Amino acid sequence: MQHTIVGIDVGTTKVCTVVAQLRAEGRINILGVGLTPSKGLDKGIVVNIDDAINAIAASIEKAERLSGYRIGTAFVGVAGRHIASLNSRGVVAIGRPDHEITRNDIARAVEAAQAVAIPTQREVIHVIPRAYVVDGHEGIRDPIGMSGYRLEVETHIVTGEIMAIQNLIKSVQRAGVEIDDLVLQPLASGEAVLTDEDKDRGVMLVDIGGGTTDIAIFIQGGIWHTSVIPIGGNHFTNDIACVLHVTGNTAEYLKIRYGNAIADDNPDNDVIDVETLTSGEHQKISHHLLNEILQARAEEVVEFLYHEIRRSGYEGLLPAGMVLTGGSAQLPRFDELIREMLGIPVRVGVPVDVTGLADTIDSPPYATAVGLLRWGARHGPALVGTAQNGHYEQNGGWGSAYERLKGWLKEFLP
Repeated sequence: MQHTIVGIDVGTTKVCTVVAQLRAEGRINILGVGLTPSKGLDKGIVVNIDDAINAIAASIEKAERLSGYRIGTAFVGVAGRHIASLNSRGVVAIGRPDHEITRNDIARAVEAAQAVAIPTQREVIHVIPRAYVVDGHEGIRDPIGMSGYRLEVETHIVTGEIMAIQNLIKSVQRAGVEIDDLVLQPLASGEAVLTDEDKDRGVMLVDIGGGTTDIAIFIQGGIWHTSVIPIGGNHFTNDIACVLHVTGNTAEYLKIRYGNAIADDNPDNDVIDVETLTSGEHQKISHHLLNEILQARAEEVVEFLYHEIRRSGYEGLLPAGMVLTGGSAQLPRFDELIREMLGIPVRVGVPVDVTGLADTIDSPPYATAVGLLRWGARHGPALVGTAQNGHYEQNGGWGSAYERLKGWLKEFLP
């Protein structure tokens, strides 16, 4: 009998389903991967539910066929331009005679932090305690057992539009899978590519997907800021297609085969022969011009990242720098461009410490899918299925708000 867990990354350009076994030492053994082109999504939002269902079902089927397991439930990534976040503080009094802080006190403080005005069309996805204050003493990570009269908790609350969330849930459920938990994609990616030291020192996780760029800033071991920029790898491709007058497929090929985020100051005379929009006709494209197009868009993304750092209030407070992941993080010299423009350490993050079919997912595009497995292993052990005779069943689901509140408290309380 072994524990099995599933993660489904429903992105703008791809759907990736990963099946893995959890081993006693905490390592993840990959059993199967199902990768299919995404359809029916735009910037992380379902715009055609039938196409989305078909794409998700195809990915699930591939993972089942490769792993030999029937998928019942999964941890599912959520992102998109509808995601928003805010920080909130809850305060409670410790009324017992001994004034010792218990789990119940923390739960009351977290519940008090949720008493903020959230528009009716939005739903809470995560409530994450990030730091505690006892009688004015800040920076406390585990207040249980301490004595005090007043307990405060700082929380990070992530919300999304109800309709966008429900359409994603419907798409996964109609593909035959129930949802253990919805997980914000940059949080999941952080589980896969960031170390505890990164999070303690201060780091910015940047997940550059096809339709959006998802951001998460970690300080003192916890999440302090999240946001979504509505620009992704598809914008690079569209720029090439529009400027060079080529098809989308040709533009994607040029980006992957010849692209570079920095156009050299001393361009060579290399040219690329490609087909035009008119079938049978060809044109010569300057390699330097191609990279100028990519650099212009890459610089725009970096400017957005800089403004996001300033908006978060953590400018100059990220010693661990920035970690890039997602498909577009593979654009050559993108990390170099960010270092030049922002003057901070930058590296490309890949999933680590996995076994089995690890060689198929050891690249930035798979960070979210692997991170969903790690999230489930760390925060949702009660939701992990048990495999027997090549099949497993799970009893989970995206339940009521009250049930999810209890789940959050269980996940994040010390």
